[in-house]
Amino acid sequence: MASPATTQTVRPLDTLRFDTSGPPQITSVVADHLRLLGARTDGPAPGDESTGTTTVTGGGFAPAHATATWAGPTGGLVDEATVQAATGIMAVHGRRDGNPRGLAADYAATATGVLAVQGLLAALVGQARGGPVRAVTTGADRAGLLAVSQYLAAAGAEEGEAAELAPGGPPFTSADGVRFELETLDPEAWAAFWKALEAPAEALRAGWRPFQFRYATACAPFPAALHLTARSHTWERIRRAAAAYGAQVCALRSLAQRAAEHDGAAPWSLVPTATGPLAIGPDRPAPGALPGASPGVPIGGPLAGLTVLEAGRRIQAPLAAHLLGRLGADVIRIEPPGGDPLRGMPPTCSGISARWLALNRGKRAVEIDIKSEADRRRLRDLAAGADVFLHNWAPGKAAELGLDSDDLARVNPALVHAYTSGWADRIEDAPMGTDFMVQARTGVGEAVRPEGEAPAPSLMTLLDVLGGLLGAEAVLAGLLLRERTGHGVRVDSSLLGAADTLTAPALRRAARGENPRRSAGFRVPRRTADGWLAPADTDARAAAAHDLSGLSTTEALARLHEHGLTATAVTTELSDLHHDPRFTGSISRDAHGAPAVPDPWSFV
Repeated sequence: MASPATTQTVRPLDTLRFDTSGPPQITSVVADHLRLLGARTDGPAPGDESTGTTTVTGGGFAPAHATATWAGPTGGLVDEATVQAATGIMAVHGRRDGNPRGLAADYAATATGVLAVQGLLAALVGQARGGPVRAVTTGADRAGLLAVSQYLAAAGAEEGEAAELAPGGPPFTSADGVRFELETLDPEAWAAFWKALEAPAEALRAGWRPFQFRYATACAPFPAALHLTARSHTWERIRRAAAAYGAQVCALRSLAQRAAEHDGAAPWSLVPTATGPLAIGPDRPAPGALPGASPGVPIGGPLAGLTVLEAGRRIQAPLAAHLLGRLGADVIRIEPPGGDPLRGMPPTCSGISARWLALNRGKRAVEIDIKSEADRRRLRDLAAGADVFLHNWAPGKAAELGLDSDDLARVNPALVHAYTSGWADRIEDAPMGTDFMVQARTGVGEAVRPEGEAPAPSLMTLLDVLGGLLGAEAVLAGLLLRERTGHGVRVDSSLLGAADTLTAPALRRAARGENPRRSAGFRVPRRTADGWLAPADTDARAAAAHDLSGLSTTEALARLHEHGLTATAVTTELSDLHHDPRFTGSISRDAHGAPAVPDPWSFV
């Protein structure tokens, strides 16, 4: 079909409407994001609490349908608790504590809602480019597997972890009771900070490696002497030491504090980069068509025929580009001379980092030295023929290099320029924009732990993953806006947006003056004679009345089932997911032998 366009289009879903029904943990995210993208609705419709359905209509498009479920027909997973238990989220999140733990926030449901919106946007982009009308299905079980994909890949690698998997980690506590996160990527700054606080030399040396690898292992078993050192100094003294030696510290903030300062902004922004409509003609291909490409209906995924340039580091931007690649785009990864050093990060499969493969398999790579003017010209030339340029460089770096949205719009007015950042310039005096620092600053440490437990940001990279999902969603929204208006678009997303998306229900409770935290004991797995099980959230209180400690997990599940209660076994070894009947056929191995999770959506 021809690309639907409206002269009044400001947001990608302006003039469109949607209807949604199903589990509120999932559909509330879907509805919030579709509204922010411009669609209108009359409100939620009644429906099946196990399956979410959303239909988007209008704007010259054929209706687009999305279905979001808790799990496939054989999984036996019925809600957030059982999905977290089965997919390994509880196991990874619980590594710091030594036992599986549930996230008190609805992480899998939130990710599922974002994936459903991604699917709808991708389907509409595909339609606008002349492709078939598609319906999309996703599930919280797939979202959970995607969230643990790096940890799963490492568990199935040929060699062991580079750092010990054992309990331990931040946050630290000062002498005057301030709980705080510490961040530095520089071993010299780490050492100087702890020396200034008079930590034992052996402790600071032994602590660096687990601290450095906590993003990969979800735990940091560094010496107890570091915690004791922190407890012997006031918060002010700790802040001065960090400032003096190049480390950063951030006191954990509460959900009430975040709610009080929350500006209500969307988790991404979309701004046209061209001053007028692009001239479409023989010398300027339609948006979505590369110069020299033959026009026609895209074959394959809804983004087939589109090119994404990705200059990403670590998780957030690489995951966003990975998802766009799974939707059919050709992803070209910009790497430094010699290649991405993280390719060799252990554990490896066929000599390549298993974690790196989880985020980057299937991408092409081009080595470019961004410090070289000649190579920056090469990058501009690549951008001139691309549809998306995606990066997560430090704030201001793209402008410094002459590669910001305005710079690249001069060589490609149709470009979608995407920046995935930490803070999106929305927080004054913000610390370093890394996962754990953003968790600390935004109240996530409270949101993931129930009432009665000390707040503690998860050492599972919650926001990097959710930030990557939001980054892909923002790019898809930008592509659709480009198709409808003929303008290039700058899109910005952030870890801050991910934090606010995850904690949105808690922030609303805090804004109403209610307790934003879940009740004591919420989503705590039960020990059995040979493992752990997790009751469904609605059955947890009744399940607590049964003594399961002397029963095997199979027997305990049968006992609860006899009483009409739903529960599932907790996955404690991620390598067992390959053979788990709840995910039959879902997990495969790539050409390097690394475990690979399934696509998070299915299109028909």
